[in-house]
This record gives sequence, C-alpha cells and structure tokens, in this order.
Amino acid sequence: MAQLLRVQNFTVSSDGIAAGEDQTLERPFGHVDPGRLFSWAGATASWPNRTDPGGSRGLDDYFTRDFSHNIGAEIMGRNKFGPQRGPWENHEWQGWWGDEPPFHTPVFVMTHHTRPSFTLSDTTFHFVDADPATVLDRAREAAGGKDVRLGGGVTTIREFLDAGLVDTLHVAVAPVELGSGLRLWDSPDDLRDRYHVDVVPSPSGMTHHLFWRK
Repeated sequence: MAQLLRVQNFTVSSDGIAAGEDQTLERPFGHVDPGRLFSWAGATASWPNRTDPGGSRGLDDYFTRDFSHNIGAEIMGRNKFGPQRGPWENHEWQGWWGDEPPFHTPVFVMTHHTRPSFTLSDTTFHFVDADPATVLDRAREAAGGKDVRLGGGVTTIREFLDAGLVDTLHVAVAPVELGSGLRLWDSPDDLRDRYHVDVVPSPSGMTHHLFWRK
C-alpha cells in the first residue's frame, strides 16, 4: 500500500489561525495562548503528557489516541523545532521537548541552515535543506513502509499543500477567534476543490475536519 503523508490533530481557531507572531523561546506560539487552542487534546485520557489519571473519552480522545498509529517518520518546519532564525548559533538547543520527544521516529526538520543530526531517546532529528518532494522521499524511506506525519507549522503545511503532496488532513477547529496570526486558511472550503471532507462536531465544542484526497 502507498505510504500516506498525513496531517494529524492540527489545531486552528475558528478564523483559521494556528499560531501567533513574534515567536520566542518562552512563547513557542508567539502572542497566541496555546491553551486556547489545545485544551481539547489535553483534556483527553490519551493525551501523551498526562501525568494524572482520568481524562475524557469519546471523539476527541480517539484523535489523540490515533496520533502515532502507523507513523514511521515526521516532517516539520524549522519554526516548529525552535525559535532561532538564520545560521545556528547554539547547537546545544535541541528543541522544546526535553530528553523524551513525543515523536519516537526519525524527524526531518526543513531549514536553509543545516546542522548535524542528533538523537534524543528514540527520536533522531535530521536537518535538511531541500524542496518538499525531496524531503518527503527521504522521510518515506526512513519510515520503513509506514506513513509520514506532516507536523507543521502553518507555513510548512501550506507549502506541502501547494505542492500537492498531502494525502489526508485532520484539522481540529477550536471555538475561539484569534484575529491575527499565522493562518492555515480563510475557510476550510478553500480545500474542497482538491479534497473530500467530513465535518464532525464534538461535545467539547471542537469541530473536526477530515480531508482526504480526491
């Protein structure tokens, strides 16, 4: 079977914004409070960072539980990896995730400024300067027959969408309006010319948009 390129659990506001501006080390999402977007996932029983028992079951939990299913590699943009711009000035910086990143696969970080690969636990980060199709080929090879997850951020997902490389998307729309920031879309209808779509509301107030290639 073909290896899919999948966007999973990517969360935006009701006006299509996934992150804010002015990203810093202390504010990975810039001026946007990530809690306003991601509280739905953190409330589920399957949230990977959960340290206390409990959490909700149902539709939202299904998506958090499915996050790593059949994923063999991840692609992300440099700004998801960290806040540095330009040439790397600090190779000791190894991402926001500490010694146990949540990916558990090879991760390909797209950047115009490469640096040596490194491994934390069972996640190896590779830094590649290449076009989306080339990066996807490398990720598919590393995935060992499994699918590849396109992790974001917004600019990277839009770049792969423009290249016609994304097979499926799950976008969770939060019932909040942010007004400004990095926008995935003006409307989810922007993708209907290329994708089939199901829209599924959740009791939490989230609306899950599921896209698959026509």
